[in-house]
Amino acid sequence: MSEPAALTPAHVLVVDDETVLAGMVANYLQRAGFRTSVAHDGVRAVEFALAEAPDVVVLDLGLPGKDGLQVCREIRQRSDCYILMLTARNEEIDKLVGLSSGADDYMTKPFSARELVARVQVLLRRPRADRVVEEPPRLIGALRLDPVGRRVTVLDVEVDLTRTEFDLLDVLTARPRAAFTRRQLVDAVWGPDWVGDEHLVDVHIGHLRRKLAAVADLPFVETMRGVGYRMGPGR
Repeated sequence: MSEPAALTPAHVLVVDDETVLAGMVANYLQRAGFRTSVAHDGVRAVEFALAEAPDVVVLDLGLPGKDGLQVCREIRQRSDCYILMLTARNEEIDKLVGLSSGADDYMTKPFSARELVARVQVLLRRPRADRVVEEPPRLIGALRLDPVGRRVTVLDVEVDLTRTEFDLLDVLTARPRAAFTRRQLVDAVWGPDWVGDEHLVDVHIGHLRRKLAAVADLPFVETMRGVGYRMGPGR
């Protein structure tokens, strides 16, 4: 009997203009079983990301050529990979801007390389659409979500969502009458091992709302004061 084929290790692109730090992070990731590439400026980062299709991009905010926010937006237009943003500042606005540009998670420098590896592992463990059972599309007012094809339309117009935005909407539409706390949404989308500021949910919900409202200004996602979020009627 032939041996089963080995699984291809996940590919992580590390982008940081601090060459020593980038090398250290890549080394830790390799020890954890990942395949890595390294880029030290924004232009090369976009080129690498589009040519090599990594599973995760660890992206520094302050980069020469193109800054991390611009790189994040350009990658997000063409790729559905996970993006973990790094920032040297601890100001809330930096985190919010990074997340609103399409990043899935963030870390503030200085950080533990072991914690970064753990964050990457948590991202890759997030639930995905590898569904065994066929699931019919969900219709909520003008919104249609196909959980298997991972497509969302509003009034028959397709809405381009990031992985995180789709996953949040997937959770909310699965139980449209239920109110979810931030922690429940974090557990369902990022996984119970995720640690960090739960308010990142607000940022991604805000981004999701703007994309849906650009097609039809209807109450798709409602804020439940003192609780969290639930699906609105969508009509």
